Amino acid sequence: MSAPSGRRSAGERAPRRPTAADGVVVVDKPAGWTSHDVVARMRRVAGTRKVGHAGTLDPMATGVLVVGVGRATRLLTYVVGADKEYLATVRLGETTTTEDAEGERTSLSGAGGVTAADVEVAARDLTGPLMQVPSAVSAIKVDGQRAYARVRAGEDVELAARPVVVHELEVLAARPSDVDGVPVLDVDVRVVVSSGTYVRALARDLGVALGVGGHLTALRRTRVGGFTLAQARTLDALAELPDDVPAETLPLADAARAVMPERVLTPQEARALSYGQAIDPVPGGEPPAGPVAAIAPDGSLVALVETRGGRARPVLVLAPA
Repeated sequence: MSAPSGRRSAGERAPRRPTAADGVVVVDKPAGWTSHDVVARMRRVAGTRKVGHAGTLDPMATGVLVVGVGRATRLLTYVVGADKEYLATVRLGETTTTEDAEGERTSLSGAGGVTAADVEVAARDLTGPLMQVPSAVSAIKVDGQRAYARVRAGEDVELAARPVVVHELEVLAARPSDVDGVPVLDVDVRVVVSSGTYVRALARDLGVALGVGGHLTALRRTRVGGFTLAQARTLDALAELPDDVPAETLPLADAARAVMPERVLTPQEARALSYGQAIDPVPGGEPPAGPVAAIAPDGSLVALVETRGGRARPVLVLAPA
């Protein structure tokens, strides 16, 4: 007997979805998924193996994960470097092995004497340019191996401090709570940080500054550069697409505009860049410090350019001649 309409019989393979256009998909990552898990699912959704992500989110975290499809994977290096915004909850008075809720408790000193005003002062001191020691369970490589893998193997890992910028650390609420009869303080914060900043490490350092210890209990990324939760789609919603409909992507030009300034080209400039040739810089004013999205007259992304030696030179050509 044939399978009912709309259903596949046992062992029958699902048809491959049409390959999505080169571009970006902003995914609202669910809790419990690794960023690698999301990429694996998106390869099926996008109908191609050429899929990557910009900036790992821990399994506990949710929110904006920028996924590149096709040629957009070449843009991800520039997305990774964008500022990021988070909503987070820090529990003061308790510490864990991983500096978040997934680790084992290492201390429960309590935070009964800590006030909201104390937290505000400590948060101000953790704002601006800082030298931050990353979490020992981060993905930073130590002698070729991820730090978290070394920690899980029982090693003591010490990472060097690195410069980061905490643009904003806003205290939204401070809620007294109780853990095994010990008073703790749950603090909701909004954080805007430079690339490479660890919010878990901020939670740890906030607890250290207040003398009670602390760890992260919730984390939701709300923005990466110009990519926001308003654009994000859940994996469930993406999986509901009919098998014959390609996944919708944000075009390359729009994706580049989300993380860098743009320059609209003349037809002659677009042609030159497509051949990898340098063009004249925009006259007047200081050139941008980083890359610029060079947009053809038809609205497509030709290249990313940087001004060096008095010329605008392509650092990445997306529309070769």
